[in-house]
Amino acid sequence: MIRLLRLLFWILIGRPLVLIVLGLNVRNLKNLPLQGPAIVVANHNSHLDTFVLMTLFPLSRLHRLRPVAAADYFLKNRVLAWFTLNIVNMIPLDRTKVGKRGEDPLENCGKALAAGEILLVYPEGTRGATDSLAKFKGGVARLKEQFPEMPVVPVYMQGLSRALPKGEIALVPVVVDVFIGEPVAWAGNRQAFTQALQDSVTALAAAAPHPTWK
Repeated sequence: MIRLLRLLFWILIGRPLVLIVLGLNVRNLKNLPLQGPAIVVANHNSHLDTFVLMTLFPLSRLHRLRPVAAADYFLKNRVLAWFTLNIVNMIPLDRTKVGKRGEDPLENCGKALAAGEILLVYPEGTRGATDSLAKFKGGVARLKEQFPEMPVVPVYMQGLSRALPKGEIALVPVVVDVFIGEPVAWAGNRQAFTQALQDSVTALAAAAPHPTWK
């Protein structure tokens, strides 16, 4: 039943919102991984980011897509929690476990990848400013170490900060540009890989029609 409800939501509401109300201009869709395990990483400026990323995939892949987001925000009330866990199929990240001995906040992410799923991750950790890219956190590098053959694909999205900025509730129709890069190769260690990942998103932004940072 939940899987059917999820499919109906994306057919009737989610995808029309992105494709009709907003509109997409996508470059290099062929780079998008359609099989898991895989991770798609992107800049994060709006709650609509996940809607856009999920719309890029065929509906047949919908049940394999697992956005990763903060549990303390998206599980703060029962209605929002039900929607994000069941319709968005989110993996909640418990940020209180970060840095604690014996705790692994990425445990459920690892299980999802082992099951052949595709994670959607925002390495900045939160919605950032429109004119800068915050320093990437190292969680994706830890997962890449566990699954060395797994593709990690960078994505840059432009326009969503105007369509639904942080702190706003009114949606402004804006055509969203999406740039999909090639998988980022392992760079020898976590720190180097995280930097390479951030550099790849920055490079995609530089190729955008109106780059928001250099």
